[in-house]
Amino acid sequence: MSTPALPDARRVRILAAGGTIAMTGQAGATPQLDAAGLVAALPSLAGRAGLSAETLMNKPSAHLTLGDMLLICKAARDAARRGIGVVVTHGTDTLEETAMLCDVIHDAEAPIVFTGAIRTATAAGADGPANIMDAVSVAASEHAAGMGVLVVFGGEIHHARCARKTDTTSLVAFSSPQTGPLGRVTEGHASIWSRVPRNPPLDPHDIDRRVVIVPTTAGDDGSLARAALSADPDGVVIGTLGAGHLAPALLELWAEAAQRIPIIAYCRPERGVVLTGTYGYAGSEQDLRDTNIIPVGFLSPQAARIKLLACLASGLSIEETRWAFSQDDG
Repeated sequence: MSTPALPDARRVRILAAGGTIAMTGQAGATPQLDAAGLVAALPSLAGRAGLSAETLMNKPSAHLTLGDMLLICKAARDAARRGIGVVVTHGTDTLEETAMLCDVIHDAEAPIVFTGAIRTATAAGADGPANIMDAVSVAASEHAAGMGVLVVFGGEIHHARCARKTDTTSLVAFSSPQTGPLGRVTEGHASIWSRVPRNPPLDPHDIDRRVVIVPTTAGDDGSLARAALSADPDGVVIGTLGAGHLAPALLELWAEAAQRIPIIAYCRPERGVVLTGTYGYAGSEQDLRDTNIIPVGFLSPQAARIKLLACLASGLSIEETRWAFSQDDG
């Protein structure tokens, strides 16, 4: 008797990149399971028609380089271009960054789904198998077509641009502070109730650039900003207080730098937005928007950094970069 095809008949490819989901042992765990090992642990998937698996690398996500991340993303995108739904198994520490990069370059209809695990494969109550099953369900679902890159974790479906790891040990480790989840997976069925508009894709050949994230705090005297700029970065992602506010002297420093390199401004609150005209004091959002700084309240600082790396590597000017970020200025 032939093995049944995946739900909705879309072929699915699992690309393994390492992380806790591939680790064994409860103390001193290290990556041990390759893609075949992850699938073999799931009898309902092993040998299933329309499913294939490949190991790209097997690293803790803190060890991934920018080059590793781009390799993962291009492998996923290339499969999606052939109409294959893709599941990427990845360490949770930097999963949101690789998923964001993948969304920046993804230009096909087939969904790409990132997942991982909080508990090792040999831990009691390991969550990796359930997350893989859910991710495969979403990657195979025609309802997920055209949604771009998703993060499926703990039964919830998030968009890559919105997802953040917000809990270190919970089995529902990811959330989307700006939008909430786009749907959930129940009994192998993906229910999707919301979508995030897709942005035009970029196609960088590498992302070997230097972009730093510089937060701000109360009483910031600009010493951290000056240190960051002295390292001659290609671009900077800066934190702002409230709804796009900075100390006047600090705003002046960043405004001057924004004439030479792209400076992206995010909001410190997780559900942040850079306002346009509520406040009028020195250093308020009106002053920030009068400079060459690019506001992007919707994205997390780590997501903004990844997108800026891709913009720089694609040869975009500061104004072109402003346009690329315009849909993420909540």
